[in-house]
Amino acid sequence: MADAISLLRPRTVIGPSLRAAGGWALRFDTFPHVRIGGLVRGTCWLILDGHEPVLLHEGDTFMLGNPPPYVLASTPDARPRPAQPVLAGAEDGFVRIGPESEEDLYLCVGHIAFDDENAALLTDLLPPLVIVRVADPHGNRLAQLIDLLATEVGVAAAGGPLVQNHLAQILLVHMLRAHAGQTDRPTGWLGALNEDGIGAALRAVHADVAHSWSLKELADISHMSRSAFAQAFKSHVGVPPLEYLIQWRMSLARDALARDSLSISELARATGYLSESAFSTAFRRVVGSSPAQFRNRARQPPRSAANAS
Repeated sequence: MADAISLLRPRTVIGPSLRAAGGWALRFDTFPHVRIGGLVRGTCWLILDGHEPVLLHEGDTFMLGNPPPYVLASTPDARPRPAQPVLAGAEDGFVRIGPESEEDLYLCVGHIAFDDENAALLTDLLPPLVIVRVADPHGNRLAQLIDLLATEVGVAAAGGPLVQNHLAQILLVHMLRAHAGQTDRPTGWLGALNEDGIGAALRAVHADVAHSWSLKELADISHMSRSAFAQAFKSHVGVPPLEYLIQWRMSLARDALARDSLSISELARATGYLSESAFSTAFRRVVGSSPAQFRNRARQPPRSAANAS
């Protein structure tokens, strides 16, 4: 999991947190990647387009993955107003609705964005909404993390943004673990890491991507026959083992082409290909362009920056 999340290069924005009293409802537009939140105090309704309204209680946490528009509200029938103008009025990391003396809700939220090129590694595995109740197996730990995060938002201490960033990413990892444990559907590498044999094979691939892995080697690591391993891997991960290997190599290659100074032939060897042409063929099949074209496009300055200069 650490390998994949590191490759996603997460960027965290915490807050603004919400303190509210009385009747209220805020409608949030769709946004990319992941938002995580939790109730430090009180209750509120989360109403995601296309889903039944969900009542959140104190200590509950939620994760939204590339969600459609949604509403947070005191009651499911409250008339929502756009959230963005309200959030724009935040002071000291908080948005307040209603009299401060009557506040009965404290909601702490964070938005985690990833590099677009590899964001699908995670976002394709997530449903629009994951809820972990405080009484669930992971719930108490998540509630403690939300409480710690809320404490950091509420004080102007040295190193606060750094602590907030790390707490949000720890919260993300625990939410992903909770999600993988809640469903019996294939959850890609996320759920497979919890399986002894399949997880061992995944860890081996991630540890030495340059190795010329065969199906037999991976099956041996998992202590299974080739046929049993291939079937179990696809059942848990959603793609055959060697296809996953190619996809992982191409994810690493996309990241390296956008950031590193390796030549394409060096990158080919680093990702397990014996020749630049074999690497380029695989890259074009998965990504849809040649490595050179991808590198040139990824390293072009944003249009607005280019126009400004």
